[in-house]
Parts: sequence; C-alpha cells; structure tokens
Amino acid sequence: MSHRQDIRIGIIGGSGLGDALGVQKGQEVKPATPFGLPSSPITLTQWAGQDIAILQRHGIGHVLPPSSVPYRANIYALKALGVTHVIASGATGSLRERIAPGDLAIVDQVIDKTCKRPNTFYDKAAVHVELAEPFCPVMRQWLLQAAKRLEGVTVHETGTYVCMEGPAFSTRAESHMHRAWGGDLIGMTAMPEAKLAREAELAYALIALPTDYDCWRPHDGGVAAQDLLSEIIGNLKKASAAGVQLIKAALSDVSILQQTPSPAHDALKLAIWSDKSKIDPAEIERLAVLWGRYFT
Repeated sequence: MSHRQDIRIGIIGGSGLGDALGVQKGQEVKPATPFGLPSSPITLTQWAGQDIAILQRHGIGHVLPPSSVPYRANIYALKALGVTHVIASGATGSLRERIAPGDLAIVDQVIDKTCKRPNTFYDKAAVHVELAEPFCPVMRQWLLQAAKRLEGVTVHETGTYVCMEGPAFSTRAESHMHRAWGGDLIGMTAMPEAKLAREAELAYALIALPTDYDCWRPHDGGVAAQDLLSEIIGNLKKASAAGVQLIKAALSDVSILQQTPSPAHDALKLAIWSDKSKIDPAEIERLAVLWGRYFT
C-alpha cells in the first residue's frame, strides 16, 4: 500500500482567484524571506478539506509586470509555509491553430528566453537541479484526470511554453521563430518560477490560459483595436473560468498526490555539487528552509 503523505497545495494565479474558487476567507500572511516580501499577502485557507495557500503573482491590482515579480520571494514564502505542491496559472498567446483562445493547456515543456530575472536561490554554491521535465509528471496526471470530469472545456494534454522577457509582446518575426522552435504557447511568467520551484523541491504544474493567437496569425481585416482587446479580455475570462473549474475538480480528489511522491521532492539530493564543508555556514542557515535537510 502506498505511503500517504501530508500535502499543502499552493495556487499562484491572478487577482480574484480565491473568490473565483469560492474558498472561505482565510488567514492572510506576508512572510519576510531572504529575498524580500512576496508579491501579495498569501491566503491560507481550506477548500474541500484541503489546505491551500493562494498567492497573486502580479500583486494586488496587477501592479507588478512579469520582469518585476519577486519570483524567489514567492517560491521561498510558499515553501516556508509548508506548501508541497504548486498549481500555477497564467495567460498566454497560442502559437498553434489547434489551441484555441479560451482552451486550457497542461504544459509539459518550456523554453526559457528570460534574461533579466534572478533565476536561482543558490548564488554562493554550485547547485544544479535536473530540469529535463520542468513540470511535475504526478501533478500533470492529477490535473489531466480531473480534466476528464469537466464538460464543455477543451484541455490540451501537452504544450511547450516559450517564456519571453516582455513586457512588450513578440514581433511577427519572433512569433514565427517561436513556432519554428516547436513552441505551442507564449507567455512571460513560467520562468524562473518553475525553475525556482524545482530548486525548492516543490512539485509544480502550470495551467496555461490562451487568450489569443499571438501575432503570427493575421487578424480579420476591419476589426477595431478596441474590439480586439475586448475579445482577448473575453477569452481570458473564459479560460480563467475553465481554469478555476479544473482546479476545483482536481482539489476534490488529491489521492494521487498523497500516494505518489513527486520527483521534485528530492530534487536537491544529487544537485549540490559544492563541497558542503566549504559552503559558508551563514549561507546554509540563510537558506535552511530550502536545503537544510541536506546539512544535518
């Protein structure tokens, strides 16, 4: 019989996610971390009997652009609060005709084009995590099983997410290049979030919310810019509502997460290449929440 592990699920998403999930008002905390404060207060609450922690990636009122999100503080804070699994969601453009705006995609790969963001916790040690599968396979299966219980929602089982720096959107030439690379979705927030989650030994899965076809696909002629924007916002609302449905369905049965360990939970086991006796003890203590168990 499988060992049943205690879990707490963190949810990283946009404004109003807690309200959309219909969770009860919980305790709001904003823990200090070695990397500053997280984007927003983190709401600790329960949904369907599950302990969850909800974080708004872009802050209250969506005031943080992608390059300014304190990714390290966010992931560290969730880890410090006992989170074991993270569901993230984020708006994307679609690079494939088959992935329609308003659909959902449970991404399985990522191409990282970001260049301005601190992307590791470990600046004073050689720590190299495995990232061949950047999204937790156990969580992906959990979400895909839940997707089968939804009606009227198209959920794509795979997808390669190209993460660009932003905040401007792609040029048309870049959009075609991303397609040629094998990209299926384009967004600005999956990295370094997924990478840091792995460094923190958190299982992490991402639900992509396609809002439009990026700029590779020409718009219908004669449509006013304001109407296009309204259409994109409508698609985001549709995809966000579907994402909430999926998260609710998944939270209603977390047995696979309780019974199947995520590979991410031992990500540092072989990843600390430095001679541990040579790492500054103050640095070991500073990051004890993340790697302390490997120094006992």
